[in-house]
Amino acid sequence: MPACRALFVFASVFVWCVVVSCATTRTNSSDAEHIREIERQRLRSLVDVDLNTARRLHSEDFQLINPAGAPLTGEEYLGALQSGQLDYVAWDAGEITVKLFGNAAVIRYRDNRFDVNSGSNVVHRGPMYHTNLYERRGGQWQIVWSQASGIIKP
Repeated sequence: MPACRALFVFASVFVWCVVVSCATTRTNSSDAEHIREIERQRLRSLVDVDLNTARRLHSEDFQLINPAGAPLTGEEYLGALQSGQLDYVAWDAGEITVKLFGNAAVIRYRDNRFDVNSGSNVVHRGPMYHTNLYERRGGQWQIVWSQASGIIKP
């Protein structure tokens, strides 16, 4: 009888672990897909210069490290878009990898297409690599840090 009881306890614990694991995976998978969609929406807002959407998706303390290594605050970054100094002609993310850590997520991807102008001058054409940190603040995911890297050549 004790062996039967031990087997029952083991089986119960095993089933519980599988259920918790599946529920966690489903939640993480759902959160990861939601973050991917937010990143795609953010990119559309930057290409379309939809500053209302862009401001909603960027945290107040957002910072970008651009491919030249220069840090930009959110206001500097979005201000450059608004003024036309920075013009994303096209920005199409490739496969977005997401790593979740509670209320934080790190994403990384290589672009399928990335064309950037400054005024009427081509700054870059071709893919870049992007690493971004998102945080869930007040129930909403926002980008906090972004770093782009790659070889800059028009």
